[in-house]
Amino acid sequence: MKAAVVVFPGSNCDRDLAVALRHAGADVSLAWHKDHALPAGTDLVAVPGGFSFGDYLRCGAIAAQSPIGAAVQAHARRGGYVLGICNGFQVLTEMGLLPGALMRNAGLKFICRTATLHVGTSDSAFTEGYATGQEVQFPIAHHDGNYFADDETMARLRGEDRIAFTYAAPLNGSLEDVAGVLSANRRVLGLMPHPERAADPNHGGTDGLALFRGLVGQFATA
Repeated sequence: MKAAVVVFPGSNCDRDLAVALRHAGADVSLAWHKDHALPAGTDLVAVPGGFSFGDYLRCGAIAAQSPIGAAVQAHARRGGYVLGICNGFQVLTEMGLLPGALMRNAGLKFICRTATLHVGTSDSAFTEGYATGQEVQFPIAHHDGNYFADDETMARLRGEDRIAFTYAAPLNGSLEDVAGVLSANRRVLGLMPHPERAADPNHGGTDGLALFRGLVGQFATA
């Protein structure tokens, strides 16, 4: 698998994400926000956490309009895999690749700790390494992780089995404790917690590693 990790001014989890993908067996390149094309042969675009463009206007709003943004959207329209983590999730909603919006946390405070999640579905390349309902622990670090969508969208996400992860207990005000959602074709995932920070035993846990191995495994026998 060839993965491209997009880097914006203010990204601070890009290297962590690249390391986790390489550890899972991916060939990883970094793509700068001013690039107009992804590296040749890109299978997965990974949009990392951080504070792209200082979170001005809205989190992810400026990044979504950057030159690389058009290439990311075209990749998704072709059926390519896209992963957005934390700020990357915000960017993907601003691009319209995922439904809903990420608002300020209900307590209006930055939350930084390890959270217990439930796997909402194992029916995706991102989550096939887990069992539906399985508990995993991923670090979180966000101020705007409060997921919101209208009633119709939430019903569609439930009905189509597209809620990938939920918080095991109320955390930031997210509707139905949503922590991550999938696109209609199940090839785009946005999640607020950081699996790349749970992919090395030296960092305290490896619950996130199955996510990256599952993605790389899609191309192992291709």
